[in-house]
Amino acid sequence: MAPSPMAPRDHRSFIETELQSSAAIQQATAKACTDDILKAVQMLVGSVRHGGKILFCGNGGSAADCQHLATELVVRLNPAMKRPGIPAIALTTDTSFLTAGANDLGYDQVFARGVEALGAKGDVLVGITTSGKSESINNALRAAHSKGMATLGLLGKGGGTTRELVDIAIIVPSDDTQRIQESHIAVGHILCALTERELYG
Repeated sequence: MAPSPMAPRDHRSFIETELQSSAAIQQATAKACTDDILKAVQMLVGSVRHGGKILFCGNGGSAADCQHLATELVVRLNPAMKRPGIPAIALTTDTSFLTAGANDLGYDQVFARGVEALGAKGDVLVGITTSGKSESINNALRAAHSKGMATLGLLGKGGGTTRELVDIAIIVPSDDTQRIQESHIAVGHILCALTERELYG
């Protein structure tokens, strides 16, 4: 016998609670992170103006955010804006590279290898991690610094060890992975919107 479906009123309560929780964390992020977001925009714009590019790395849901944000920069975020593509690469999208790197070098080194191969002085590496404890991200940030790249972290849970490895840390004030991810993509859209506006608006 199939289980009874949840009552509609229970669904409604869950939906409202989840959306209100997400909105509350994004409001807290606005209060805590606006200055760092503005600094990050200056970093991204400065890099592109001087011929640099933006690399992204992250794991799991954060890997999807990397692909999403790189696409917004290369294509465009604002459909009304006619502009050239902004050079951006997600180091999370090539399965052959990722699996070979993980197999041959160890997963903790896979993004560092991508930075070594594709990064250059004056570029920016954006590391996205909700925990701030991912060694694959931390090693990539170390590799970026060794190449003279600037670094930006989209973080949560206090920033973890990653906050000490980035030039600018945008730390969502939450310990809830879902809420952090939701705020990361909102912040990412703001970074893309202001970057294209500053460069081409």
